[in-house]
Amino acid sequence: MTNPDHQPRNNRYNKHTVHNAHNTYNAYNTDHTHHTMAHTLTINTTQLQALTESGADLCVLDCSFDLAAPAAARQAFAQVHIAGALFADLDLHLSAHGDVAPINGGRHPLPSRAWFAQQLAAWGITPHTQVVVYDRNGNNFCGRAWWMLKWCGHDNVALLDGGLAAWQAAGGAVSGEETHTTRTHPLPAYPLGEPLVQLVDTTHVLHALQHAPHTQLVVDARGAPRFAGDTEPLDPVAGHIPGAVNHPFTTNFDGSGLFKTADELKALWANTLGERDAASVVMQCGSGVSAVPNIVAMALAGLPMPALYAGSWSEWSRTPGTPRQTKNGLE
Repeated sequence: MTNPDHQPRNNRYNKHTVHNAHNTYNAYNTDHTHHTMAHTLTINTTQLQALTESGADLCVLDCSFDLAAPAAARQAFAQVHIAGALFADLDLHLSAHGDVAPINGGRHPLPSRAWFAQQLAAWGITPHTQVVVYDRNGNNFCGRAWWMLKWCGHDNVALLDGGLAAWQAAGGAVSGEETHTTRTHPLPAYPLGEPLVQLVDTTHVLHALQHAPHTQLVVDARGAPRFAGDTEPLDPVAGHIPGAVNHPFTTNFDGSGLFKTADELKALWANTLGERDAASVVMQCGSGVSAVPNIVAMALAGLPMPALYAGSWSEWSRTPGTPRQTKNGLE
C-alpha cells in the first residue's frame, strides 16, 4: 500500500485555479452561511480584507521566523501581526521536533501528516476553512505551511502576496494582542485527504541521479554563493547536488516584494529550465522551506507543480554516499 506521507500525488495549479470551497464532512458541525470563492495559490491584500469582512471561515497564520534567532519571531509577532492571526512556529508547528517523529532528515524535517492533522485542529482549521499564510521575511517561510496544508489534502490555502509589509501598506488591521481560538471543545483531528503536492526523499533523488538523470531536474532555491559552494553558514558541506540548476527563490519577486506577473515568471522559468521538461523538476533548498516560493512561482507561471525534496541540502550533505558538487569539483 502506498504511504501518503512519502508518495503523494502530483497536481497542477495555475493563477486562475479555483475549487469549490464547500465540502461535506459529517465530523464537523459547521455553519456554511458564508460561501466565498476559494483561494488556493496566492491572495492579495484587497481580497484578504474582503474575506475578513465577509464572516467567512478564515484562519490566518503568521509564519514569520528567524533562523539565527528563533525566539525573535515570536517576539516580533507579539509586537505586531495581522489582527486575528495565529502564530505558526517553523520549529514547533511546521517541523518534527522533540518526541515528534520525523519522516525525513535535514534541519527542518517534516512530521507525519497525522501529527500535523492534530495541529490543524488545534488552530481550528476544518476542511471548510480558508487558510491564509504570510510572514515578514519576503515569503521565505510561509510557503512551508501552504505546502503542508496541501500535503494534508487541504486545497483552500493561499500565500498573502507581499506578506505583512503589504498588509500594513494597504492599511490592514494589525494587533499586538495574542489571538486565541474561541472553540469551547477541541476539534477532532483534521480528516486527511489525498495529498495535493508531491514529496520525494533522498533515495528517490539519488536513484534518479544515478540511473535516469534525464527524468529529473533538481532546482536549488538557495542563493548563488551557497549553490556555488563559496559559503555555507548552516550545513556541513558547501556545494550542491550534482546536475542541479540554481534558481534563488528571491528572483520570483519584484522590488516591492510581490510575486512578479505570470508572464514575467514564465520567462524567468523558461530561462532556468531551458529545454528540460518542467514536469521533471524536483525543488530543493537548504532544509525544504525556501524551496516552496519556487513551487508557487512555477504554478503562477502556469507550469506543472514540481515535487519537493524536503530534506534538501541539509539532508543530502549529511547522508553518507551522496555525491556533492563543490567548488573544488565532484566529491
